[in-house]
Amino acid sequence: MSPLVILVVEDEPILRLDAVDLLTDAGHIVLEAANADEAIALLETRPDITVLFTDIEMPGSMDGMKLARAVRDRWPPVMIIVASGRVLPGAGELPDNVPYLPKPYSPEAMLKAVCD
Repeated sequence: MSPLVILVVEDEPILRLDAVDLLTDAGHIVLEAANADEAIALLETRPDITVLFTDIEMPGSMDGMKLARAVRDRWPPVMIIVASGRVLPGAGELPDNVPYLPKPYSPEAMLKAVCD
């Protein structure tokens, strides 16, 4: 399997670093953003991004659910995964076929979500 280009969007630096390290160690190319605005800027300049892994609760112009909808509208082929330890998305809040990963998640659960 060739490496995926994954964008991790997480405002908590330690959680972001853990996710980046895990995915990099699994052989993927990983970019990181601390908020949705940084994520959009990367998506606009990196057409090779294939997966977006985002937290739901983030500061800035939009949360992870709004980011997921924006990415689905502008970059439909990008696979999207959302995660949160506090927010459980309700029916219809996320775009179709966007998996939700509750925090804390295991490394195995994250890798499975990204690679499925």
